[in-house]
Amino acid sequence: DGEYISRILSRCGFGTVRGSSTRGGIRGLREFVRAGRAGQDLALTPDGPRGPRHQFKPGALAAAQMTGLPIIPLAVSVSSAWTLGSWDEFLVPKPFATVRIQYLSARFVPREASRAELEAVAAQLASDLNEAAARLQSTSPASGRGA
Repeated sequence: DGEYISRILSRCGFGTVRGSSTRGGIRGLREFVRAGRAGQDLALTPDGPRGPRHQFKPGALAAAQMTGLPIIPLAVSVSSAWTLGSWDEFLVPKPFATVRIQYLSARFVPREASRAELEAVAAQLASDLNEAAARLQSTSPASGRGA
């Protein structure tokens, strides 16, 4: 899935940083933090390379801690999509589908946050995303999804 996303973003003129908990994670996080400190806009999929889906992994929180930038979660709904048979049920919108996006409140992660505090932030973000995705899904003819 990461390769698909990377290719699409590159074709749209965006830069990408690759890294996960299983491949090049520290290098990827360093590049990501450098880009954020340089003033670039950042986006990532926070549920990791193997899931479980819709749960925040430490990388997103670490990047927010190190850069001082907020996490702005968003939920997505697609009126018509193909669902890949991957662990995260990756959605590919069909031509002419309506894509709805809901931005949630920004969350800052304190630099001095303890592990327990980070786990609480991650749990709250996952809960907020799941609730937003459910709301989008109930008002749209197809499935909603948090990112």
